[in-house]
Amino acid sequence: MAVTESKKAIVAQMKETLSEAKGAVLIGYSGLTVAQATDLRRKMLAEGVEYKVIKNTLTRIAANELNLEGFSEHLEGPTALATSKEDAVAPARVIEQFIKATDKEVVTVKAGIVEGEVMDAAGIKAIANLPNREGMLSMLLSVLQAPVRNVAYAVKAVAEAQPAEAAE
Repeated sequence: MAVTESKKAIVAQMKETLSEAKGAVLIGYSGLTVAQATDLRRKMLAEGVEYKVIKNTLTRIAANELNLEGFSEHLEGPTALATSKEDAVAPARVIEQFIKATDKEVVTVKAGIVEGEVMDAAGIKAIANLPNREGMLSMLLSVLQAPVRNVAYAVKAVAEAQPAEAAE
């Protein structure tokens, strides 16, 4: 295969995309209608996820140059790539929500990258159910507040119990 300057530019762009992404998901999309593809793109855009159809061979070259073990083997058939520079879980979450919303499984998760780690489809599906960053921070805050709240309830119970004892 003769590597032209335009192909070198595509490989360089793909390397940049994969290295900058906090989260990336390889998607198989055979059987996807135009309306479904448009809907998926809109959902991706709303979550700040970049979605594009990729060339397997050029992506394989970029992945091999970045030493992403196990990523290249999933580059077969019609493939798209969803990436996010901000949220590592967003691409997986949007894809899983889309798969649940459609009756047929016209979109499949092939593999993905989360924080530089290559994951298989099962791993991507597992992280898709994680809450986003704000959700995790609110859960952490709730856990941190629980002991203080319990102490306050205990002090209040003791304070309410003492006047009743003094009245007797």
